Amino acid sequence: MQMKTEIFPSSFTGGNRRIELTGTDLWITPRIDNVFVYPGDLDLNRLKDALSHILALWPLVCGRLLLHDEEHYIIEMSDKAVPVTILDNTELIQWPLNSNVVRDNVEGQLQPFLDEVQTTKLWHGCPNEPLFRVKITRLVRSDEWVLGTSWAHVLGDACACLNFLHMFSCSYQQIELPALLPSFERRLWSKNEVDRSLLPAMRHLCDALSTEQIQEKMTIEQETHVQLNIHFS
Repeated sequence: MQMKTEIFPSSFTGGNRRIELTGTDLWITPRIDNVFVYPGDLDLNRLKDALSHILALWPLVCGRLLLHDEEHYIIEMSDKAVPVTILDNTELIQWPLNSNVVRDNVEGQLQPFLDEVQTTKLWHGCPNEPLFRVKITRLVRSDEWVLGTSWAHVLGDACACLNFLHMFSCSYQQIELPALLPSFERRLWSKNEVDRSLLPAMRHLCDALSTEQIQEKMTIEQETHVQLNIHFS
């Protein structure tokens, strides 16, 4: 069984507001993909309701990336739906990976459990491409559930993604949400505000590598390093 559905925010709070992006918000190609495995049952209706509720608090996630005048990237909070794919997997006996944490940059082991945001479409703005996607896979033979999320980096960095997923989890568990709600305003810096004397302290900018160099470095690290899992109790 495979089913595709769309989840709208429980209330339309975006109002087509527009947020212009600058700086590291313009890392357009990267995504933040996560896969979570649950040994018990997931209540799909409750999960859909939880997502709908949180999307109303995070209207940016329901937005679309636009490009104006071939120069200005803007997220329009257009209250569009988030696509959700739900399917049954009858082939796998159980979740195939035995590590609690899997960093999967090269081998693509997690890709079957993801519906990836097509970030290459975003370079020229794409009013039809969602910035967040969800895929839910039920491993029928082990009764495990796999939740895959794909988050376009233009929505925010890993911290923003974590905060969104945490609120999503709280809503599903029907526990109190964090007191601080998200803010989506961006600080636009003009060229005359740049203080180049600070560059030596910002190595991620002054020593930046090209995309090709970064990919090569990450590939080498995957081959030369072994993941270490540490359990805290």
